[in-house]
Amino acid sequence: MHDLAARLRGLPPSLGPVRLIGVDGHAGSGKSTFAGRLAAALGGAPVLHLDDVASHEQLFAWTDRLMAQVIRPLGRGESAYCAPYDWRTRAFGAPRPLPAAPVVLIEGVGAGRRALRPYLARLLWMELPPEESWARGRSRDGAEQRAFWDGWIRAEQAHFAADPSRPHADLLILQKAEGYEVLPGPGSTPGPDHPATQSEGPSAMW
Repeated sequence: MHDLAARLRGLPPSLGPVRLIGVDGHAGSGKSTFAGRLAAALGGAPVLHLDDVASHEQLFAWTDRLMAQVIRPLGRGESAYCAPYDWRTRAFGAPRPLPAAPVVLIEGVGAGRRALRPYLARLLWMELPPEESWARGRSRDGAEQRAFWDGWIRAEQAHFAADPSRPHADLLILQKAEGYEVLPGPGSTPGPDHPATQSEGPSAMW
């Protein structure tokens, strides 16, 4: 993980002084866990969770709000302020700061959407089939969220049909029994920062 962190830090800034890294994938694919581990390897890099940006009324129609609250301030080298959404109370909370750090992670379904890709230094995709991802998410959230998941899956399918992220991913992240394996993505360009695999152990895994 530290090798990937070093490579990301070495990229040229993509949004003002920031190297914005997108972590996308199907709901339940492990994006938040991976982003947390990567943020730690980056020395505590800020992480924006798109679950805090979306809402029941705007599962995917949050681009304008993200641009205004996050992308434009970071592009000016200023801290962004994003009001997180509470999925249980169905209300936005008090704005939280997101500093214009050297590397900032944005994770969630749609992090690699068309409108955001011009601002990303790299797009990472969690390589897990949708059915397996959704099953993991349903199990995590329990029976009380069953109706929500039914609606979410339809919305996610429609989103990726109209605006797919995976074809543009620079790296594919595969979760293994121990760590992660990283492969070049469909959108990668051969170069020193796009190795075939990364490793923090004896095998090609983190």
